Amino acid sequence: MSKTILAIDIGSTKICAIIAQIEDDNSVSIIGAGTTKAQGLRKGSITNIELAARSIKTAVDDAKRVSGSDVKTAIVSISGAYTKSLNSNGIVNIQSKEISFKEIERVMHTSLYNANIPNEYEVLHALPYNFKVDDQDFIEDPLGMNASRLEVETHIITTQKSNLNNLKKAVNGAGVEVENVVLASYASSIATLNADEKELGAVIIDMGGNTCNIAIYSGNSLRYNDFLGVGSNHVTSDLSMALHTPLNIADNVKLSYGTLLTPSNDLIELPIIGDESTTHEVSLEVVHNVIFARVEETLMILAQFIEKSGLKEQVGAGVILTGGFSKMEGIRDLAVATFGSMPVRLARPVEMNGLFDNLRGAEFSSAVGLVMYSKVPYTAYEIDVNKRVRHTNESPTSQNRVNFKEDLDIPIAPSISLEEPKEKMINLEANKEKKSDEASDISKFWNWATQLF
Repeated sequence: MSKTILAIDIGSTKICAIIAQIEDDNSVSIIGAGTTKAQGLRKGSITNIELAARSIKTAVDDAKRVSGSDVKTAIVSISGAYTKSLNSNGIVNIQSKEISFKEIERVMHTSLYNANIPNEYEVLHALPYNFKVDDQDFIEDPLGMNASRLEVETHIITTQKSNLNNLKKAVNGAGVEVENVVLASYASSIATLNADEKELGAVIIDMGGNTCNIAIYSGNSLRYNDFLGVGSNHVTSDLSMALHTPLNIADNVKLSYGTLLTPSNDLIELPIIGDESTTHEVSLEVVHNVIFARVEETLMILAQFIEKSGLKEQVGAGVILTGGFSKMEGIRDLAVATFGSMPVRLARPVEMNGLFDNLRGAEFSSAVGLVMYSKVPYTAYEIDVNKRVRHTNESPTSQNRVNFKEDLDIPIAPSISLEEPKEKMINLEANKEKKSDEASDISKFWNWATQLF
């Protein structure tokens, strides 16, 4: 039976909603889309829930109008702005001497438990990058293997619970329930990286309006992610200050004359900020120099992130640039010079049935990646935000809804609806983990009490 899904990409400058149909054979067809300017967001994080909810509702309503369908749940992207990452590991003994899916679930939840994640943080993704069966390293898929011990090393991405709750409230305010949450750079990588690039190791950088999200793959696994609060809007601000012209005029100059290639000596006439009836002439060489300085600085910081990751030697396929900022003329040449010997590719989202022409641009990589994530998992195993282990053989997007009841008492504008989901799907593994957490809390209290008395 086919399934209709709604993907909402909440970017720093735009919100994109896509409605797609997933058939029984896992083929995907896009049947509706809507895009609107993002309001109530700053550097990828929600700063005004009511304004953000209105923007999301506008995009979702446009997508519903085009598709003719009424989807009530959505998969939503979250910026890397307030994410923290860490690596952990887990070990379990195999009683039956044959590894079943139950053992893989157990070892992954063990690695999550061993990570000692602070109470105010919630897990977005736990992605395994090394399964070890007895003494054999880097097993692609341990399912069905004979062994007495199974180990796993995982890359865990977390974010503050308050950040997730604010995101959920904004989406709820648009009349949609949150089904799953995916890191934006992870979604972008799904839509742009091919199998060879993931295998050889690649850096994916999603360059947006106010942010740059970076993720590094090595051996088919996501190993590192980070965030830089700089984007193409900073180029606009620099031009406005350097040319003494209003922001909207500076943005037009950026779009019309912005290039990182050889500058021109031509002059353009621009209004002066504060007195727009007066104009002055500016050389395009000045425009070029301002843009070049900001983009070069941004790429140099991103190059430092790659060095800091410790994975630079494992990146064989080089750097993949996507996002709206990556469309600036000449950015690839400057990136090649900045990143040294690493090859650089400009990427757009992969083609799929029904993909509208206006969704084929690099700025929609994350939105298309969300649709693909709903189709099937793009890692062999993964623990998602619902604490559920996803695997490559599961049916498309049969997931729990995100629900953080303990944090829902945060004040909210009266116009935002916060209805609880009518259906409640019970996750056994999550319940087991909750019980173990409760037992741990009782143990801590007992130790404190014995020390006190």
